[in-house]
Amino acid sequence: MSEVMLTDANFEQEVLKDPGVVLVDFWAPWCGPCRMLAPVIEELAAAYAGKAKICKLNADEAPQTSSKYGITSIPTVLIFKKGEIVAQLAGLQSKVAFEEKLNALL
Repeated sequence: MSEVMLTDANFEQEVLKDPGVVLVDFWAPWCGPCRMLAPVIEELAAAYAGKAKICKLNADEAPQTSSKYGITSIPTVLIFKKGEIVAQLAGLQSKVAFEEKLNALL
C-alpha cells in the first residue's frame, strides 16, 4: 500500500474523520529535505499498512490546510489520532523517530 495523497478537499475525510492513527507529511516538490524524506514515508506506508494511514500533502497545492495547521517550514509531519494532533516532527527526521511515535500510538 502506498501513501494517501491529500488535498484541501479530502483532508477532513481522510484525516480528521479517521478513527485511527494518521501520519501526514507536509512537503513540496522543490524542497530538498522533503525529497530525501520521501523514501522513508514510502517505507512507513508499506510497514504500517493496515495499522496506520500514511499520507502526503503538497503544501503548495493545499494552502488552506497548510495555513490552518501553521505549516511554515517543510518537511513537517503531523500525526493525528481520532482527528486530533498528537505529535509533530519538523525537518528531516530518521525513520526510527517516526516508528517510535507511531508505535507509541498504536
